[in-house]
Amino acid sequence: MIPAISLIESRSPHAPADVVASFPAAGEAGVQAAVLLAQAVQHDWAARNASARATALARAADAVEGAADELAALVVREVGKPVTEARAEVARSVSILRYYAQQVFDPVGAVHEPSGAGLLFTRRRPLGVAGLITPWNFPLAIPLWKAAPALAFGNTVVLKPAPQALACALRLAELLDLNEFQVVPGGAEEGAALAETADVVSFTGSAAAGALVRAAAVRRGVPVQTEMGGHNAAIVLPDADLESAAAQIAAAAMGFAGQKCTATRRIIAVGNGDEVRQAVLAAVARLGFGDPSDPGTVVGPLIDEAARDRVTVAAASAAAGVGRILAGGRIAGGTGEGGAGSRAGSRQAFGGLGGWYVEPTVVDGLFADHPLAREEVFGPICVVQDAASADEAVALANGVRYGLASAVYTRDLDRALDLSARLDTGLVRVNAPTSGVDFYLPFGGEKDSGYGGREQGKAAQDFYTSSHTVTVSPSR
Repeated sequence: MIPAISLIESRSPHAPADVVASFPAAGEAGVQAAVLLAQAVQHDWAARNASARATALARAADAVEGAADELAALVVREVGKPVTEARAEVARSVSILRYYAQQVFDPVGAVHEPSGAGLLFTRRRPLGVAGLITPWNFPLAIPLWKAAPALAFGNTVVLKPAPQALACALRLAELLDLNEFQVVPGGAEEGAALAETADVVSFTGSAAAGALVRAAAVRRGVPVQTEMGGHNAAIVLPDADLESAAAQIAAAAMGFAGQKCTATRRIIAVGNGDEVRQAVLAAVARLGFGDPSDPGTVVGPLIDEAARDRVTVAAASAAAGVGRILAGGRIAGGTGEGGAGSRAGSRQAFGGLGGWYVEPTVVDGLFADHPLAREEVFGPICVVQDAASADEAVALANGVRYGLASAVYTRDLDRALDLSARLDTGLVRVNAPTSGVDFYLPFGGEKDSGYGGREQGKAAQDFYTSSHTVTVSPSR
């Protein structure tokens, strides 16, 4: 009997009947074949001089830039990212490629004073085949912020994208036009196979999947980094510029329907809870909601039906206990009960949306141990919590298993520096939203948010290479 061929399919979250891509899954054998091919060309790629690798990456940047409008439209269609954000992601992708096209000229080691006669130096060398497992929410930028440094420093790449972003990954491979960059369509089976075969593994996704990838790589003794989400807090102190803080928090919590690992999930008000609630609710109400192809849209659809339902279930769980739904909590245009302060009435115009839409949701009144206050729900939902002091706010912010990003809003520089030193997150932003990452700086989280070396910036060279010490003594 001929085994059935598994198809990987992506559909538009705005119009689920629209099949964006359909491709046979690679399977374990396909992943192994891709890794073997990558190994076959890796030596020649690493042997190219820095100028040749820089030229290849710069040419790839030109190709991506030349297809900017096409790529932005594809991102909107395939993952439902609002078009303004999609265009920004394409521009960021170009910048990443150009940045690493220059990083190839960075020093790869250092000369040291020898203890005797001769020469003593260190040199970094590529690790081999980089296995990259990436999510759907940044379908261009995340693959490139992993692949560009891997390629720059002499590795070859096998990319296993999320099924929901397959079309973006395949088009990216066409534009890069490098034998050293391959895409293997698939799901969990293919991801596991890549973690079992690549020479270095980089993963972005859920904590559960990341733990499996990490265990597989550690068992084999190969370098691995896993970025696994966050439950990010924004602390608002009484002296903050509340209007600015609320606008930033609303956009960070709800933009792209909250589908970012750095999205704000918790708002911690220090002694000014009523004012913070009012300001945040007003800011959320001003966000454009609906079709992601509309330039005015900030909050579009969830990636699929299950993701949408997780948000409504989480909101209902809060309302069923001591919590309150201050805004949203309903499927857009649906018949569920809206909470106090809900904008359901003003959103009836979106009742005809056919995709996976849910109203931006703000909840409060939860105990600190409520699941919604402790665990990430990947969608447009956030919790308002109250703290009597800055110390209590820090304890609340740190009291979860994640440690990716946090924000502090205050006009007091001393207080800002004090809190930023005590927050257990890889990124701390003062008077800036939790969302947003500078591609030229190290990125990663603490606790269950991350494992292994940091991504991006100068840290990428350390992860994708190994250091060798060379001693040259005089011939006797």
